[in-house]
Amino acid sequence: MPPANPGVVTGDDSATPPGENSRMKYEHLVEINIPGNPLIPSLTRNQLWQGLMIRAEDATFFLPGLDTCTILERGERRLQRRLNFGAAEIYDTVTWLESEWVRFDVAATESHAGGRLTISIVAPEEGHLFLRFAYETTLGEHPDDADAGYAEFVKSAYHESDIEMVRVIRMLLAEAQLH
Repeated sequence: MPPANPGVVTGDDSATPPGENSRMKYEHLVEINIPGNPLIPSLTRNQLWQGLMIRAEDATFFLPGLDTCTILERGERRLQRRLNFGAAEIYDTVTWLESEWVRFDVAATESHAGGRLTISIVAPEEGHLFLRFAYETTLGEHPDDADAGYAEFVKSAYHESDIEMVRVIRMLLAEAQLH
């Protein structure tokens, strides 16, 4: 069923009980195609997939403060990357199932909480297209967790970043059509 708030659908805020394996989990949808709204050009599943693969290949378009994104290793459905944010280096692994989902796995380090982001393409019916963003981080979100105070802020930042990612995908696809 299409969302009541065009363009954005918030979803499950499930969490694990506090303790050693406590992890913040956050999931939401962003509506891509809004049938009947001529102000928002519709994208095909293939165009959306191309945009997700651009994010995998060169995240500098999508992550503010990211200086470089270097592909260290390339496999059939897998990339190993080094992301440089100034002096901070983050290593991640990107995996995917073509035209279905892409996953970013970041190992926790002293300077980064680590976690996982899975972005899935969802097409519940003809003409409707969504991206489902599912986050899992090492941050705790229960009152007993030391970093619980950050959980709502982090969720909000993820949500805004995901909306911006869709805007950038639209912009990059529009520029590619002009050339």
